[in-house]
Order: sequence, then structure tokens, then C-alpha cells
Amino acid sequence: MGSTSTSSSSKISCFQCEETSSSFDHFRNGWRLRSGEFAQLCPRCASIYEEGKFCEAFHSNDDGWRDCESCGKLVHCGCIVSFNAYLLLDFGGVICMECSRINFALARSRCLFLEGQPDITRQTVIEPQYRPRSSEMEVQQISRNFECVVTPLFEKLLSATDADLKLARLIIPKKCAEAFFPDISEPRGFLLKIQDTEGKDWDFNYRYWINGGSKMYILEGLRDFMISKRWQAGDTEWNRVES
Repeated sequence: MGSTSTSSSSKISCFQCEETSSSFDHFRNGWRLRSGEFAQLCPRCASIYEEGKFCEAFHSNDDGWRDCESCGKLVHCGCIVSFNAYLLLDFGGVICMECSRINFALARSRCLFLEGQPDITRQTVIEPQYRPRSSEMEVQQISRNFECVVTPLFEKLLSATDADLKLARLIIPKKCAEAFFPDISEPRGFLLKIQDTEGKDWDFNYRYWINGGSKMYILEGLRDFMISKRWQAGDTEWNRVES
């Protein structure tokens, strides 16, 4: 009487495409499942997951996609794969993690800037009409373009004089000039390099004159800049600091 024995090798499957293999080394960890274990993914699916494109690749026709309230990017909500890709907002909606990190960096930059300017920023009260009113989305877009954190300092509504090509100058509000611009001791002033929101550098003359016993600060030589930006009375010009 004889006996036979059989052996079978266990196989595991990719969580997404169900590709099978008997070698555990063939698979890589994906997201953590509710059971506490990690989803096992084949090299192809794992690469897509690690690049952050899993939902775009495999869930594009599923429900649950929502716009980021800040940048408008589509985020797949209600999916365990993208659970860490967004945050719920207190007032409703979602924000992607990239915008959330930018918001945090902007807030931190503002705090650090205030802490680093105790004798200027905290003691200088900017009139309400010059306080920044730029939207968070505008600031974030400029921050992304420059790959740095941009903090608005003040805004000014352009008057007819500010938009006059013959004068080609901009009057800077006195408190804003003294708070945010370099110190100036000579009325004739000096050249000041200023970068616009598109990253182009401009050289203007920064000076002051005395009017009624008080200094008036101006930027001169703006003709080419004004033509480039198509300045008109009623437009808003704003100044910023980068870090």
C-alpha cells in the first residue's frame, strides 16, 4: 500500500488588478486597510499609487469627486485611497493637502514677519483703505508661481493722477512707505528694484518731497510699467513681501 503527498504553494493577488504571484517580494504596500493591514499592490499599481495618481487612473468614472475650494483641483472624496489627500473645511467643502500646506505656510510667514518687525509693523497702523484685500486664491497662485510664500503688505486704489502717463509716478501712502519701504534720507532718493507679480524686475526712482511740512513718498519712472500693465484709475496696486 503506498501513499502520496501533495504540496501547494499559496498565492496572493494585487488588491487592484488581481495579478497573482507566489512571491511576497513581488508586491509593495499600498494604503492601510480598515483591518489594519496594508493593501498589497503589484509593481505597476504600486507605482501609480506612490505617484499620487491612483484615483485618477482607476476611479475616474466613480462618484465622489469634489473640487478643492481653493485651487479647484478635483479630489476623490469618500475613498480610502485618497483619505489623506484632502481636508474637510469647517464651512463645508474640501481643500486639497497642497493648498492646506500653502495656507499654513502663509499664516506662519505672516506671524514670523510680524515677530521680526516689532518696531515697524506692529506700531504702524495702516489706514483701512490701504489694508490688503487680495483673495487667498490670488495670493496662493502668486506663491506657486514664485515657489515662495508671498505676504501682501498694502493695497492702493489708483487715482487719476497715479494713472497719468505724463506724470508716470505713483504716490505711496505715507505710513505704508515708512513701514515697508527702505529708509530714505535725501529728497532726490535712489533707484529701487521692484519685481512684479509675473517675476519681471523694474527699476524705479524712490524719493520724497515736502508738502505742508510732511513728507510725500513717490515712485517715478513708471511709464513703461504703466503701459505694460495697462494701468487705469480705479485699478488696485499692491505690495508684498516674499520669504
